[in-house]
Amino acid sequence: MTVPYLIGAFILVSSLFLNRNKKLSYFLVAVFLIMQWIFTVYEYQHKNIEEFGYFVPNAIGLLLLITISIISIPAFYHSFIYFTKHNDSDKSRSIYLAAMVLLIAALSLAYLSNHIGLMWVFVELTTFSASALIYHRRNLRSLEGTWKYIFVCSISITFVFIGILFLSIAVQEVGHANLTYTALLSKATELNTFWLRLAFIFIFTGYTAKLSLVPMFTAGIDAKDKAPSPAGALLSSVLLNIGFLGIFRFYEIIAQTSLLLWTNHIILIASVSSIFIATVYMVKVKNIKRMFAYSSMEHMGIVMLGIVAGGVGYYAAILHLIFHSFVKAGLFFQMGQIYRIFGSKSIYDVGNYFKYNITGAMVVLLAFISATAMPPSGMFISEFMVFRSLFESHYIIVLIFVLMLLTIIIWAFGKNMFKLLFSPPVNFVEENIEKIKPIESLSQFILFGLVIYLGINPPQEMIDLINEAVKNLPL
Repeated sequence: MTVPYLIGAFILVSSLFLNRNKKLSYFLVAVFLIMQWIFTVYEYQHKNIEEFGYFVPNAIGLLLLITISIISIPAFYHSFIYFTKHNDSDKSRSIYLAAMVLLIAALSLAYLSNHIGLMWVFVELTTFSASALIYHRRNLRSLEGTWKYIFVCSISITFVFIGILFLSIAVQEVGHANLTYTALLSKATELNTFWLRLAFIFIFTGYTAKLSLVPMFTAGIDAKDKAPSPAGALLSSVLLNIGFLGIFRFYEIIAQTSLLLWTNHIILIASVSSIFIATVYMVKVKNIKRMFAYSSMEHMGIVMLGIVAGGVGYYAAILHLIFHSFVKAGLFFQMGQIYRIFGSKSIYDVGNYFKYNITGAMVVLLAFISATAMPPSGMFISEFMVFRSLFESHYIIVLIFVLMLLTIIIWAFGKNMFKLLFSPPVNFVEENIEKIKPIESLSQFILFGLVIYLGINPPQEMIDLINEAVKNLPL
């Protein structure tokens, strides 16, 4: 099914890029969404069955594929609303929709890629498609953000490529040439640790650009700020997931060797540093979208801490990754409504949101509870499990330090969100305020509701998939 999906996606991308008719564009998007869900259901029903030697719908890939398929529906819905509120040219709209379809298709295939080189190709495609979305507004700021994103991601993807070259040397030394993850996992104990060290350093560093983790987090922050809110929702959720997956799949290989402790120390330093930097910036930042972006950076640090801690932390890390995708997508969808009312992303220019958009304000309040991992959010459960795993693994000092940082983050996040909700805006003219339809907030309520429901009552299928995804990691 992967090859028909790939061919169909590229046909739709080409059609959307060349088409200038609005109704036809929306029809093609509807066709893609149907194809996306057919592909998702088919892959779930054929779990772990290899396709063409390069794709395997394994547990972690399926979890992320289902996640992106869910988020893609409101992403296009809010994109259509975005077009009705902006006088974009037909060409600009066509490029945007083609880029979004390409991004979703490239991510979906990258999730299922069983070959480290093929996954690298699809990740590179996400850079091109994301860049087109970032530059959509075509002004100086979006141009700056686009070039910064392309520059950093080009360097990062080069690092990953160098890491793959070092890995191929290790594979050739044991008389093999197969770079599929399945083969690498089976031969992990035979690989030369010197080449594995070099490979991990470059691959980990490269994928941190997608994961918004130290050291290459900067491009992602600007990208989420400059892109339209529906595109920012994808960049801050499902695009981060591919960064995690790139590291996670190689981590599975490293975990079978004597380098596990050394690898954990590197990830630990990067994770704690990321949470620290996110804390510093969230205290200072006044741009709401950038605040959301730094919040993602914090959560990715927590996810990777779960991987380092091990035990129940493995399960918690993947659970937290999925919940974060839903919460952050919902936040960015709501940001589109905030910008339409106030015409600004600055916390200084907003306020009294309950007065101007009561449904949206309820979304913001629920989003604050969810993003800061307070009950009844499912992120409270996943975060608690990460902290428990850190305690059980005797990372007590790390746990205390991270809890202190998260306390500051909750204060900084809450201060700005409650300013948005209740404090009167300065020099704001209330005349001709756009009335936001309550139905526009429905997608966010559904996403946050999923996070609450899946946290309290996760279906057995989801539990089984997560447990299967981490079965190759040491207890």
